[in-house]
Amino acid sequence: MNGRAIWAALALSVGLCLLSGAAIAHGGTHATDAPHAVVAEVASQALQDYPGKEITLITVDYPPGAVDPVHRHDAHAIVYVLDGTIIMGVRGKPEQTVKAGETFYEGPNDIHTVGRNASQTKPARFVVFLLKDKEKPLLIPAE
Repeated sequence: MNGRAIWAALALSVGLCLLSGAAIAHGGTHATDAPHAVVAEVASQALQDYPGKEITLITVDYPPGAVDPVHRHDAHAIVYVLDGTIIMGVRGKPEQTVKAGETFYEGPNDIHTVGRNASQTKPARFVVFLLKDKEKPLLIPAE
């Protein structure tokens, strides 16, 4: 991983931790109730054919019982589950159970209201492919 990727992964991890704290402050899940996701940037590439756009690939590891805070990505995001089962949902649409080998899509205007490991005993792991503006952060807090 290059220096930029390391800093981006660190920023995303810190952002998720801060969002978790915000969720707790707003009456969300308590830190002792649910473990945090572990996020790592795998790759990021500017798209020469689309100035100002980039693709970013991240991995997300959900420990048993992990829950994400409400957020958005301001990107087209495709989730591909590698291991386990996750529950995903965006505002205005029903929650989806996504198993290993299945996908979930969220658009740039979607508010990601549900993101959690479906299991309290087994971990889950997935990759996320994002198409986004280069200047935009990977994760934006939302309510």
